[in-house]
Amino acid sequence: MKPAKIVLHCSATEKGQHVTTETMRRWHTSPPRNWSDIGYHFVILNDGVGTVERGRPVWKNGAHTKGHNDSIGVVYVGGLLNGEPTDTMSEIQETAFFELVDKIRDVFGPLSIHGHNEFSSKACPSFNVVDKWGPTFTQQTRVTK
Repeated sequence: MKPAKIVLHCSATEKGQHVTTETMRRWHTSPPRNWSDIGYHFVILNDGVGTVERGRPVWKNGAHTKGHNDSIGVVYVGGLLNGEPTDTMSEIQETAFFELVDKIRDVFGPLSIHGHNEFSSKACPSFNVVDKWGPTFTQQTRVTK
């Protein structure tokens, strides 16, 4: 797969809730979805250190954004506060995301960054990517702070 872009998601779980890559894999491979694997290529945990885990292999199309699964799907754990969509991405998760984006771009070349909500009526990733990081972030340049 030659990815077209990077799409950011949230797990739609409560701030601070412990969710693992394997938990999400079970959500995706069990009924009613019954997918072959987790839909995302990378998972950014809320473990306080910015751990990034691999999900679906990057050479396989994702299962994360209808009509845009030729993109690399990245999910951060969180996105809800008291059941409402809210930007719960910690500074550590944000830094991990920026570092991951740079690594992805080193391998695949310039890719734009998008929130899932640009392609769906869902709130995911619980914020607007351009409003949060500015239009420069969505451009095809390095973003590490």
